[in-house]
Amino acid sequence: MEKILPLIEYGHIDFGENKVQEAIDKWTVIKQKNPNIKIHMIGKLQTNKVKFAVKLFDYIHSVDNAKLAQKISDEQSKINKKIKIFIQVNIGDEDQKSGISKNKIFDLLSLCKKINLKVIGLMCIPPANVDSSKYFKEMNLLNHELQLSELSMGMSSDYLKASENFSTFLRIGSSIFGQRY
Repeated sequence: MEKILPLIEYGHIDFGENKVQEAIDKWTVIKQKNPNIKIHMIGKLQTNKVKFAVKLFDYIHSVDNAKLAQKISDEQSKINKKIKIFIQVNIGDEDQKSGISKNKIFDLLSLCKKINLKVIGLMCIPPANVDSSKYFKEMNLLNHELQLSELSMGMSSDYLKASENFSTFLRIGSSIFGQRY
Protein backbone atom coordinates (compact mmCIF):
# COMPACT_ATOMS: atom_id res chain seq x y z
CA MET A 1 0.00 0.00 0.00
CA GLU A 2 2.94 2.36 0.51
CA LYS A 3 3.39 2.37 -3.28
CA ILE A 4 -0.34 2.63 -4.05
CA LEU A 5 -1.38 5.46 -1.73
CA PRO A 6 0.81 8.10 -3.45
CA LEU A 7 -0.79 7.16 -6.77
CA ILE A 8 -4.26 7.59 -5.28
CA GLU A 9 -3.26 10.98 -3.88
CA TYR A 10 -1.99 11.93 -7.34
CA GLY A 11 -5.39 11.05 -8.82
CA HIS A 12 -4.92 7.60 -10.33
CA ILE A 13 -8.20 5.69 -10.05
CA ASP A 14 -7.84 2.33 -11.87
CA PHE A 15 -6.11 -0.58 -10.15
CA GLY A 16 -5.95 -4.27 -11.03
CA GLU A 17 -5.91 -7.25 -8.71
CA ASN A 18 -5.33 -10.96 -9.32
CA LYS A 19 -6.80 -12.41 -6.12
CA VAL A 20 -10.18 -11.72 -4.57
CA GLN A 21 -9.24 -12.09 -0.89
CA GLU A 22 -6.14 -9.94 -1.24
CA ALA A 23 -8.19 -7.27 -3.02
CA ILE A 24 -10.84 -7.29 -0.28
CA ASP A 25 -8.19 -6.87 2.40
CA LYS A 26 -6.43 -4.12 0.48
CA TRP A 27 -9.26 -2.08 -1.03
CA THR A 28 -12.44 -2.27 1.07
CA VAL A 29 -11.60 0.67 3.35
CA ILE A 30 -9.79 2.64 0.65
CA LYS A 31 -12.77 2.42 -1.71
CA GLN A 32 -15.10 3.64 1.03
CA LYS A 33 -12.89 6.72 1.44
CA ASN A 34 -12.36 7.10 -2.34
CA PRO A 35 -15.55 5.99 -4.13
CA ASN A 36 -14.21 7.09 -7.53
CA ILE A 37 -11.54 4.35 -7.47
CA LYS A 38 -12.21 1.49 -9.90
CA ILE A 39 -10.91 -1.98 -9.07
CA HIS A 40 -10.35 -4.46 -11.88
CA MET A 41 -10.32 -8.22 -11.37
CA ILE A 42 -7.65 -9.29 -13.85
CA GLY A 43 -6.90 -12.77 -12.51
CA LYS A 44 -8.82 -15.99 -12.87
CA LEU A 45 -12.08 -15.78 -10.94
CA GLN A 46 -13.42 -18.94 -9.33
CA THR A 47 -17.19 -19.25 -9.03
CA ASN A 48 -16.96 -19.72 -5.24
CA LYS A 49 -15.41 -16.21 -4.99
CA VAL A 50 -17.92 -14.41 -7.23
CA LYS A 51 -20.17 -13.35 -4.33
CA PHE A 52 -17.26 -11.43 -2.79
CA ALA A 53 -15.85 -10.18 -6.09
CA VAL A 54 -19.13 -8.62 -7.22
CA LYS A 55 -19.29 -6.50 -4.08
CA LEU A 56 -15.81 -5.01 -4.57
CA PHE A 57 -14.84 -5.02 -8.23
CA ASP A 58 -16.04 -2.60 -10.88
CA TYR A 59 -14.58 -4.59 -13.78
CA ILE A 60 -13.97 -8.29 -14.32
CA HIS A 61 -11.52 -9.01 -17.13
CA SER A 62 -11.56 -12.81 -16.95
CA VAL A 63 -15.01 -14.18 -17.81
CA ASP A 64 -14.40 -17.29 -19.90
CA ASN A 65 -17.31 -19.67 -19.39
CA ALA A 66 -21.10 -19.80 -19.04
CA LYS A 67 -21.10 -20.98 -15.41
CA LEU A 68 -19.00 -18.01 -14.30
CA ALA A 69 -21.07 -15.58 -16.35
CA GLN A 70 -24.31 -16.89 -14.81
CA LYS A 71 -22.91 -16.67 -11.27
CA ILE A 72 -21.83 -13.06 -11.82
CA SER A 73 -25.26 -12.22 -13.22
CA ASP A 74 -26.99 -13.81 -10.23
CA GLU A 75 -24.81 -12.07 -7.67
CA GLN A 76 -24.90 -8.62 -9.23
CA SER A 77 -28.69 -8.73 -9.46
CA LYS A 78 -28.86 -9.47 -5.70
CA ILE A 79 -27.11 -6.19 -4.90
CA ASN A 80 -28.33 -4.16 -7.90
CA LYS A 81 -24.87 -3.58 -9.34
CA LYS A 82 -23.67 -3.65 -12.96
CA ILE A 83 -20.08 -4.76 -13.37
CA LYS A 84 -18.25 -4.12 -16.61
CA ILE A 85 -17.20 -7.43 -18.13
CA PHE A 86 -14.45 -8.54 -20.49
CA ILE A 87 -14.56 -11.98 -22.08
CA GLN A 88 -11.14 -13.59 -21.76
CA VAL A 89 -10.01 -15.22 -25.00
CA ASN A 90 -7.33 -17.91 -25.17
CA ILE A 91 -5.96 -16.28 -28.29
CA GLY A 92 -3.00 -18.64 -28.61
CA ASP A 93 -5.04 -21.83 -27.92
CA GLU A 94 -2.67 -22.71 -25.07
CA ASP A 95 -3.66 -25.59 -22.80
CA GLN A 96 -2.15 -23.98 -19.69
CA LYS A 97 -4.01 -20.67 -20.07
CA SER A 98 -7.52 -19.65 -19.16
CA GLY A 99 -9.85 -18.14 -21.69
CA ILE A 100 -12.50 -19.24 -24.09
CA SER A 101 -11.53 -20.52 -27.52
CA LYS A 102 -12.05 -18.12 -30.42
CA ASN A 103 -14.78 -20.25 -31.97
CA LYS A 104 -16.92 -20.07 -28.79
CA ILE A 105 -16.81 -16.31 -28.19
CA PHE A 106 -20.03 -15.60 -30.05
CA ASP A 107 -22.01 -18.10 -27.98
CA LEU A 108 -20.66 -16.78 -24.68
CA LEU A 109 -21.29 -13.17 -25.68
CA SER A 110 -24.85 -14.04 -26.68
CA LEU A 111 -25.43 -15.75 -23.32
CA CYS A 112 -23.95 -12.79 -21.44
CA LYS A 113 -26.32 -10.39 -23.19
CA LYS A 114 -29.25 -12.68 -22.46
CA ILE A 115 -28.45 -12.80 -18.72
CA ASN A 116 -27.96 -9.03 -18.54
CA LEU A 117 -24.17 -8.82 -18.21
CA LYS A 118 -22.54 -5.64 -19.47
CA VAL A 119 -19.82 -6.99 -21.75
CA ILE A 120 -17.65 -4.10 -22.87
CA GLY A 121 -14.78 -5.93 -24.55
CA LEU A 122 -12.38 -8.81 -24.92
CA MET A 123 -9.23 -9.62 -22.94
CA CYS A 124 -6.24 -11.78 -23.79
CA ILE A 125 -2.79 -12.81 -22.67
CA PRO A 126 -0.84 -13.86 -25.76
CA PRO A 127 1.71 -16.67 -25.74
CA ALA A 128 5.00 -15.82 -24.03
CA ASN A 129 8.29 -15.47 -25.88
CA VAL A 130 6.73 -14.74 -29.27
CA ASP A 131 5.86 -11.53 -31.09
CA SER A 132 2.51 -10.61 -29.58
CA SER A 133 1.58 -8.19 -32.39
CA LYS A 134 -0.14 -10.88 -34.46
CA TYR A 135 -2.33 -11.87 -31.49
CA PHE A 136 -3.15 -8.27 -30.64
CA LYS A 137 -4.17 -7.59 -34.25
CA GLU A 138 -6.41 -10.65 -34.19
CA MET A 139 -8.00 -9.51 -30.92
CA ASN A 140 -8.65 -6.04 -32.31
CA LEU A 141 -10.39 -7.56 -35.34
CA LEU A 142 -12.50 -9.85 -33.14
CA ASN A 143 -13.43 -6.98 -30.85
CA HIS A 144 -14.42 -4.86 -33.84
CA GLU A 145 -16.43 -7.72 -35.35
CA LEU A 146 -18.33 -8.11 -32.07
CA GLN A 147 -18.89 -4.34 -31.91
CA LEU A 148 -17.33 -4.06 -28.46
CA SER A 149 -15.76 -0.78 -27.41
CA GLU A 150 -12.96 -1.82 -25.03
CA LEU A 151 -9.96 -4.12 -25.36
CA SER A 152 -7.91 -5.38 -22.40
CA MET A 153 -4.52 -6.58 -23.56
CA GLY A 154 -0.90 -5.77 -23.00
CA MET A 155 1.24 -6.11 -19.92
CA SER A 156 4.59 -4.66 -18.86
CA SER A 157 6.51 -6.64 -21.49
CA ASP A 158 4.29 -5.88 -24.49
CA TYR A 159 2.07 -2.89 -23.72
CA LEU A 160 3.47 -0.78 -26.56
CA LYS A 161 2.48 -3.41 -29.14
CA ALA A 162 -0.94 -3.69 -27.46
CA SER A 163 -1.48 0.06 -27.59
CA GLU A 164 -0.50 0.07 -31.29
CA ASN A 165 -3.36 -2.41 -31.76
CA PHE A 166 -5.94 -0.26 -29.98
CA SER A 167 -5.87 -1.74 -26.48
CA THR A 168 -7.87 0.51 -24.15
CA PHE A 169 -6.86 -1.21 -20.90
CA LEU A 170 -3.19 -2.04 -20.27
CA ARG A 171 -2.05 -4.16 -17.33
CA ILE A 172 1.37 -2.78 -16.45
CA GLY A 173 1.57 -3.26 -12.69
CA SER A 174 5.00 -4.87 -12.49
CA SER A 175 6.58 -1.94 -14.38
CA ILE A 176 5.06 0.44 -11.86
CA PHE A 177 5.22 -1.54 -8.63
CA GLY A 178 7.94 -4.11 -9.35
CA GLN A 179 7.74 -7.89 -9.50
CA ARG A 180 5.57 -9.74 -6.98
CA TYR A 181 7.17 -12.32 -4.71
